[in-house]
Parts: sequence; structure tokens; C-alpha cells
Amino acid sequence: MDAYQPLGADPTVAELLARRPHLSMRVAGGLLLEGVPLAAIADALGTPTWVIGAGTLRARARRLRAALDDAGLDAAVHYAVKANDHLAVLRILSAEGFGADVVSGGELRRARMAGIAGSRIVFSGVGKSAGELRLAIGEGVGQINVESAEEIELLSRIAGTMGRRVAVALRVNPDIDAGGHTKIATGRASDKFGIAYGDALALYARAAALPGLEPVGLAVHIGSQIAAPTPFRQAFARIAALVVGLRESGHAVRTVDCGGGLGVSYRDEDEGSPRALAGAMRATLGDLGLLLVVEPGRWLVAPAGLLLGSVVLVKRQGAGEPPFIVLDCAMNDLLRPSLYEAWHGLLPLSASRASAAPRGAHVVGPVCESGDSFARDRMLPPLQVGDRVAILDTGAYGAVMSSTYNARPLAAQALVDGTRWTTIRPRQEISALWRDEIVPDWIMPRRVGA
Repeated sequence: MDAYQPLGADPTVAELLARRPHLSMRVAGGLLLEGVPLAAIADALGTPTWVIGAGTLRARARRLRAALDDAGLDAAVHYAVKANDHLAVLRILSAEGFGADVVSGGELRRARMAGIAGSRIVFSGVGKSAGELRLAIGEGVGQINVESAEEIELLSRIAGTMGRRVAVALRVNPDIDAGGHTKIATGRASDKFGIAYGDALALYARAAALPGLEPVGLAVHIGSQIAAPTPFRQAFARIAALVVGLRESGHAVRTVDCGGGLGVSYRDEDEGSPRALAGAMRATLGDLGLLLVVEPGRWLVAPAGLLLGSVVLVKRQGAGEPPFIVLDCAMNDLLRPSLYEAWHGLLPLSASRASAAPRGAHVVGPVCESGDSFARDRMLPPLQVGDRVAILDTGAYGAVMSSTYNARPLAAQALVDGTRWTTIRPRQEISALWRDEIVPDWIMPRRVGA
């Protein structure tokens, strides 16, 4: 679940590290991501700074690919760009043979800028504009996942005016509750996504009859942070029944887009298994002669990234009350704890600090909101002003959801690759926050005393 429900004692420093083989703690270098001391990055770029590990990304991509291949599946992987849309991330995953799943015109342009061919891009999303659909057709995307009867009609008109024929898949809402936080559920009948299961056969036939459209299959995505294979099996079984029904009605069905949703372990929960996902696909869809597609996002990139911050203030409370540890990073940088009540591990960059006996503390940011909190009643090594920390597993839905709220510039970003690292986005200059703002010339400053 994304909304953290306490299950027991907080994981220790050693337990957090044991679950993350890409991280290590050394007496001399402190906390390392792959082979790079994170203190060196903090020294050079300051904090807050995002860091992502290229080697970790590649390792997870290859683990997923191996699971699909070992299951004997004809399967393509399209990375969900919304999880982390940095061009460096897209290029790393493209080099691993992955295409892209995009949900906006901006993400489509990013994927193309990263060198991903239009034919390797799937365009998803419940509210594509006419302009975005024209862009997708013009870029020759491999497939558009349509989510409503209205979108089917609109896309047919646009394709007709452009003299093009577009491959489409119908995203079906299977009415499966995958569990987890309600804000990341997408496959229930009450969610805004997809076509109602009972309407899918008729709408597939309608799409086949319209000019400019070539229905090629179905798509499904039931949510995020799914650890057990049962919800996948339930959803895929319902889609398999639709495939059979469509073929019996004389329609061609060549592909099923199985979506994403594999969960990661933020605290001590089980991580979603690529082999279990592949097994669910094999058991339910594997004998139907389909090209299968998966769209991982969080599972690939969340563990590969972290956010570096520094302690700016330790605010003591009354006797017996935990202090507030105030960091220089905030909810405008990492929104997930405020938005989803999400749990993220925190580790000091200093080995000596990490080895100290833990104490209770509240970890917060400096933004003027009560919700600007990273951890409540967390058992942590005692931290002092100037100490640097790493907030773990922030490679997905971290930097990509950042804002400049409270006039806080966007943080710097760095990429680690083995023993080397480089800046992949400099810290935003403060003047950039108002550089493009226009004040009408009729608004004059008020003179004091006038």
C-alpha cells in the first residue's frame, strides 16, 4: 500500500541497506550509490539534489526482460514516461530495447527527443486533446490506447482529415480493485480510466467500422504498487475472455497491453515480482497468439533514485517529545509523502552518524504548509544542523512532480554510472522563477506616502 500503515518497528540502517544492493555504507566514504560517495555529489552541487543510478536502472530493466523471456512470452516493454521523464533516463532504457508509454503531447515529444522511434511509442491517457492526437498521428506512434466512445469518434475524424489509418487498442476497465492507496487505483468501475467492460465488444466493433481506425487489440491497467499476482491474473483473465469474444465475432485481435503496476518496497513490504507478473500473463494470455505489452514505470526507476537534503534546523520540543528535524528539501521537491502519506527511508550520508543509536524524530521541510512532512515519529540516528541525508526510493514520481511552490527553485539532478557521476540538470536559478512573467504596463508601483 502507498498509504503507510505501521507494521512494527522502523527498519534499521542495516535493514534498509540490505534491501538495496545498489547502496552501501563505508567508514571512509559514507553512503554510496553504486560506486560513488553521495557526499561528493552534495559537496559539489549542494542540496537538495536528486541522484539516479544508471547501473541500477539497467540491472532492473534486464531483470524484467529476463522474466518475460524465460516465460516464453512474445512481449514488448514500453517504459511509463510519467514516472521519471528525464532524457537521460529515457535514453538509458531505450538502449535496453524499451519503447515508451506516454500520456501527453509533452511526454511524446520528450520520448522522440530521447531518440525513441514513434513506432515504439504507445499513447495512453483518458483526456487526449485533438492537438495531441494530431501530434501522435503525425509522429507515427505505434498505438493509441483509446479510453472512451467519444475519443474513438474524435480520433476517427482527425485521422480522416489527415488521410491516415491509426492502430488503436481499447483500454478496458475490468472493475478489479488491486488494493493500495485509492489515489493510485485505476481499474475499478468508479475510476475515470478506461471503457466499461460491458461496453468493450460493441465499441470495438464501432471502431472497426469507422474510417481511419484499425483496432488491433485491448489494453488494461489496474493501478500501482501491486505486490501480489492475483489482481493481475483476475484482470488478464477478464481481458482474455474479451479477446475470445471479439475473435468469435470476426474481429482481429493481435495485441494486449497489460499495463504496469508492479510495486516496490519502500519500507519492508514485499516487492512486486517480474516473474510473478510474467507468470500471470503466461497463464491467462499466453496461449492466445498475442503480442503482449507491459508498461513498467515505478518498479524500474523508484529504487534507482534518491533525494539528498541537509538539516537546516533541529527544533526541540518539550520533555519527552520528538524534535522536528527541518531539512532544506520540501514537499515542493518530493510531494509523495504529503500527497499519498507515502513512507520513504532516510539515511545519513555520514557513516559515523548512521552508526549512532536511533531516536524518535519528526522530519519536515521548510515550506509553509502543515503537510510538508517526510516522516512522523521515525526512529533515526540523531541528526544535527549541517548533516546530510538521503531520502530513498525517489526515482519515480519524485523530480517529475516537483514544483516551485514558495518560490523554491527546482533542485539539481545528478546521474551516477558505476564509479563516475555527472550533473544532468543544474539547479534552477532564482531569477528563472519570474523570467517569463509579464506585468502589464498599466500596473504602476504605488509610491509610499501617496
